Amino acid sequence: MPILYKKPVAGVIMHVIDTRNTINRASVSFKDRYRLFIRSKGLAYATEKTYCHWAARFIRQMSYKNESEICVDHINYFLSELGNTRGCSINTQRTALNALVFLFREFLQVDVGQLSFQHARKPKKIPIVLSKEEAQAIISNITGRRNLITKILYGSGLRISEAVTLRVKDIDLSNGGLFVMEGKGYKSRRTLLPNSLVEPLKQQIEFVKNQFEADKAIGMAGVFMPDALSRKMPKAQYELAWQYLFPADHYSVDPRSGVERRHHFGPQQVQRAIKSATTKAGVNKRVTCHTFRHSFATELLKQGTDLRSIQELLGHTSIETTQIYTHVVGLNERGIISPVDVG
Repeated sequence: MPILYKKPVAGVIMHVIDTRNTINRASVSFKDRYRLFIRSKGLAYATEKTYCHWAARFIRQMSYKNESEICVDHINYFLSELGNTRGCSINTQRTALNALVFLFREFLQVDVGQLSFQHARKPKKIPIVLSKEEAQAIISNITGRRNLITKILYGSGLRISEAVTLRVKDIDLSNGGLFVMEGKGYKSRRTLLPNSLVEPLKQQIEFVKNQFEADKAIGMAGVFMPDALSRKMPKAQYELAWQYLFPADHYSVDPRSGVERRHHFGPQQVQRAIKSATTKAGVNKRVTCHTFRHSFATELLKQGTDLRSIQELLGHTSIETTQIYTHVVGLNERGIISPVDVG
């Protein structure tokens, strides 16, 4: 999924869209051939970057000089070092494992056999959640678009990457729904649209419309289109429905085409606003954008919403991922009372 980063060019800050670049299919480079293979499997861009990161890290640590030196027996050593010497978490080690198994089994066509590495000792942490009062206190210290985006994270359970990439067409005001079409793993879903956000979203859509018309007037209209839609629907990028709900304040260059146009609001800006607001609100917890998604799930659980419904709203593939929130809900909500509090 595209993210914004800043790249210096001849002493000038140029905003460049981080998206899949075109790769020459005739390239003999290991990295290029591996990226093309990943894309042939239809995997998400985020997965492509993750798999390439771990492949490069594995190759560097093993000091390979050429492709023929890559050895499956070194996987156990690499993962053991990662888990224990470097003290990474179980999830990080599992991500590295999946990436390396894909590299060997799928790309190199080498059977990894039975792996026997030392597993990481850092357990999976229970997510931090906010009470209603804490969430409202933090949100009240955030202004502008950042405030509305944070309310969507908390009120609809979106990931920050999903919130900033919402399009105008994804907001169904008449039916009270919000569609996530560019979610994790390219999965789409429908989730809640809080009644309190209907009016602010109407105003935001009006803002996007006015900005879109202004961009058209100076020949700067157009928006990034996912996957092959830019070829199938070449005119869609000039339609209001496809414009980002939270457009950036500046224009950015698409590295594939060199076209300069407006991209979406940066997730880092929201994270910085949340961090500052958390301090102002006096909430002594480590709060991130994802904390509001966790809090959305736990509030629904407290209301008695079943896990399957929460799983659907969050877009989790496995119910086991959603079950983590049963450990987060306070013991008092389960009817357990401390002996000290018994009269």
